[in-house]
Amino acid sequence: MTGYSVVIPAWNAAATLAETIGSVLAQGWAPAEVIVVDDGSTDATAEVAAGFGTAVRVIRQDNRGVGVATNTGLAACGQPLVALVDSDDLWLPDKAARQRDHLARLPELAISCTALRLFRADAAGGSELGPVRPGLLRSSMMFPLAVFARVGPLFDPPGGRGDMVDWLARAREQGVAIEELPEPLTLRRVRPGSLSSGRDPALDRGYLLAARRAMLRARQDGGAA
Repeated sequence: MTGYSVVIPAWNAAATLAETIGSVLAQGWAPAEVIVVDDGSTDATAEVAAGFGTAVRVIRQDNRGVGVATNTGLAACGQPLVALVDSDDLWLPDKAARQRDHLARLPELAISCTALRLFRADAAGGSELGPVRPGLLRSSMMFPLAVFARVGPLFDPPGGRGDMVDWLARAREQGVAIEELPEPLTLRRVRPGSLSSGRDPALDRGYLLAARRAMLRARQDGGAA
């Protein structure tokens, strides 16, 4: 059976990383390897990851942003399939198996996503589930490693938002199929300061840059035609 790698880019994620890793290791279809890329954290992120022993491989690098950290992890993968998850999000236990079966029905170069459910966790350990949303984001994705080789590396936009928007746009332009399972198999944590905690003009600059890059590619393709 084909195995899969999991890449978790992490920066100052000591408070949430153990729960994220736990949800990955609890999958009914267990990953062949879990890679945490510590992107220059100043807290105990690396120590939390190392606490899982041989179940988790830790790669440490200087702080270069979540896109570059994702690239580092993908370059280190040793399995033909890869799944990504942010260091504060969670998976439901059957997510990986459902996506494995989903990919088997898709073209050779394809990305499987799942719908997601927003949630908030409090300091006492309780949580509040929010609405279901479309899940075209890092934490919901599984795809053949060959897709990364075709599309190329992620970039790190200003503000840290927009890296996956740009990468998925390039994937579509190169003919990679992208389909979403309707079930919310990914839980997206919402907390103050996270990239999913609301609109912020300074952080959102990356989305504008992703859109500009797409327009420039379209112009170049039109000129080449």
